Amino acid sequence: MDLDLSLLPQAAAQMRSALSNLYFAANRLAPAAAREQDAALDAKAALVDQSYYQLIRLVNNLTATSYLNGEPLPLQDGDIVELVTDIFAKVSSLAPLRGLETRLLCASEKHICAFCSDALEHLLYQLLSNAFKFTPRGGLITVELRLAAKRIFLSVEDTGEGIPPERLERLFDSYHQAERPSPPSQGLGLGLALCWGIARGHEGAITAESRQGKGSRFTFSMPDRLSGSTLSDVRFDYSGGFNRTLMALSDSMPPQAFEIREH
Repeated sequence: MDLDLSLLPQAAAQMRSALSNLYFAANRLAPAAAREQDAALDAKAALVDQSYYQLIRLVNNLTATSYLNGEPLPLQDGDIVELVTDIFAKVSSLAPLRGLETRLLCASEKHICAFCSDALEHLLYQLLSNAFKFTPRGGLITVELRLAAKRIFLSVEDTGEGIPPERLERLFDSYHQAERPSPPSQGLGLGLALCWGIARGHEGAITAESRQGKGSRFTFSMPDRLSGSTLSDVRFDYSGGFNRTLMALSDSMPPQAFEIREH
């Protein structure tokens, strides 16, 4: 029997409410002031925080299953350079905790084009999360944004373990665990399928290149155009007011990233 995708956002809404109650109950048992004074308590509470963020990330993917249909997304004109550099800066601040280096390649200081901000952020965080997860300490994560032939290309490249050739063919299929088998996977295997849907929603594409033992490169591309509608500053925050970057990378960060004493 096929799964009715329309049920997933409804289930996600109920899960989000229950998770919020659990999180605030845990926070009352280990308040920030107590965690700042007790390293052992902070370390234990950090594990709870990480688990909460991982579950919220999963819930957000369930909420985002509408992207899987690949239908056109609401595009608005905004500065794509600003969006990419902002996310890169936030992610780069966490890279040392994984022993990773990061690099941004972008020749433009500003470029206005039509895109769906929430969807593109979701895609970039997903690709970065995968890169962090499968790149060993000492590795390099490179984000590149370039313009060519009236198209925009956004890529994330890592120096990780790479992907077996037999997996590349089904990498963006729904409900197949596209991520590499180690370390143990998290979630439902929807991440790259959602990226495919987001690319299609921009009338674009997403591709993957990989060499085992050398790393992988994922490239999203879309038409370079304007919509005539300006990007709104008001956005729906699926992170529930918590650290959006930590939530997006929760499957790939060590527990220390969630300690109060780290911030």
